[in-house]
Amino acid sequence: FKGVGLPGSGQWTAIKELETDTAVLDAVRKPYEDKLKGMEPAAILADADMSEYVSRSGKVLFSDNCGGCHGQNGVGSMQTGAKFAQREQGLMAPILLDDDWLYGGEVETIYETIAEGRQGMMVAHKDILSAAEIDTLANAVAAGTPTATPLFAEKGCTACHGEDGKGMHAMGSANLTDKVWRFDGSIEGIKQTIKYGVNSGDPETRVAIMPNFTEAGKLSTTEMKKLAVYVYKFGGGTAPVVEAPVAAVAVDAASATEAASAPAAQ
Repeated sequence: FKGVGLPGSGQWTAIKELETDTAVLDAVRKPYEDKLKGMEPAAILADADMSEYVSRSGKVLFSDNCGGCHGQNGVGSMQTGAKFAQREQGLMAPILLDDDWLYGGEVETIYETIAEGRQGMMVAHKDILSAAEIDTLANAVAAGTPTATPLFAEKGCTACHGEDGKGMHAMGSANLTDKVWRFDGSIEGIKQTIKYGVNSGDPETRVAIMPNFTEAGKLSTTEMKKLAVYVYKFGGGTAPVVEAPVAAVAVDAASATEAASAPAAQ
């Protein structure tokens, strides 16, 4: 016989138990959630209690909203094999555990990426470069020495990737010297990227789009701040630069000199 959905002893039901447990959990979280609303990501990181709270409460949030592309715990997820077109070979989305950041790994920048999205662009060079030039550049990039060929500067690669080939955070251009690959890092894969570009509009272009979660309306500002801190704490984030109080030291030194040279009181 099918089970009969009657209340248990004391009118117990699984739904009532869930509601009670959820209310208890919400009561514990509320002070933290209320405080988060008025904090910037950097301030959350600097607050040990709040930072620990984000680490504990952000796992499900990340899994539900980010893990599908970036992999659980930010380890990345590969798109390889016959079921994917050549233009899709490589990572579905960047690995978040390393210190390789297209736009910078400061916690504020990570928040900006989540809140506003990212859509880089690389021009398709199939009609700009010859097959031999593409081959030469692909081999140099695969070796991690893009500047080894004069073509790197002559063909304008430095305009986006920098004279040293290490990329520019302001443009979201890749570092071509570290052998960290967003797409297929084989010579043929690199040729594919050079030929058809990234988000270039060509039918064979690589596609790399980070959604704008503000426009999507799926996450609150507080949730996006939590995710920024959570991702930063994977270990690949860039530490904030703390400037030494040079001006204060200079003023103190000047005051000491002035005091030493002043005549003694009569």
